[in-house]
Amino acid sequence: MMRDKYKEIFEAGTDLPLVEDFYTIQGEGYHTGKPAYFIRIGGCDIGCRWCDSKISWNPKEHRLISVEEVVRKAVESPAKSVVVTGGEPSLYNLEPLCTELKKHNIENFLETSGAYEITGEWDWICLSPKANKAPVASSYKKANELKFIIFDLEKDFALAEEHAKLVGDDCLLYLQSEWSQYVHNIKAIVEYVKNNPKWNISLQSHKFMRIP
Repeated sequence: MMRDKYKEIFEAGTDLPLVEDFYTIQGEGYHTGKPAYFIRIGGCDIGCRWCDSKISWNPKEHRLISVEEVVRKAVESPAKSVVVTGGEPSLYNLEPLCTELKKHNIENFLETSGAYEITGEWDWICLSPKANKAPVASSYKKANELKFIIFDLEKDFALAEEHAKLVGDDCLLYLQSEWSQYVHNIKAIVEYVKNNPKWNISLQSHKFMRIP
C-alpha cells in the first residue's frame, strides 16, 4: 500500500513529493479572488473518477522537496497566503510545513478530503469530502468551510446534506459543480441553493478566467 511504502516520509513531513507550486488567484470557495501561492502535494489513495489532478495521485512520480525549500519559494513571491492542496495532503505530517510558513507570517490554507487526521495549525481549512472515502470525525470539527462537489445530481445533494450535519455551526457550506458537468448541473444547483439558503455556490472561477 502507498501509505506503508512511504510511511517514513508521511510521518516526518520534512520532505514532500511536490507536484507543482505557483502563484495565482484562488478560484474556489470562500477565498475566491484572493492571490495565493499554491503548493500541490503528490499522493492520493481516494481516486475520484472525475479528479482534475490525477497527475498527483502517485507520489513516486514527483520529486521530494524539503519543506524549507518550498517555503523559501513561496516567500520569494508576493503572496501573503499559501494554499496547500493535492493529491490528499492529510496523508502527511503537515506540522513542519505549517511551522515554517508561520515563521514568515504567511496565512496557511488547507484543501483536503479529510480522509486522514489533519496535522498542523491552519488559518483556514476547506473540507471537501469524497464518496470513496469519508472524512475522519476530527476533520469535520476542524473545517472552516465545507465544499461538496456535485457530479451526480440524483445522489450528491443528499450526500452533501449528510456531511453538512457533521460540521460545526460556524462552518460555511458550498456546493460546486464538477467542471465537466457544469452546463448540465448549474441550473439545478442554483435552484437547490435558493431553496436551501444555508448553502452557497462555489464556482471554479480560475477555469472561467483560464488561469492556473
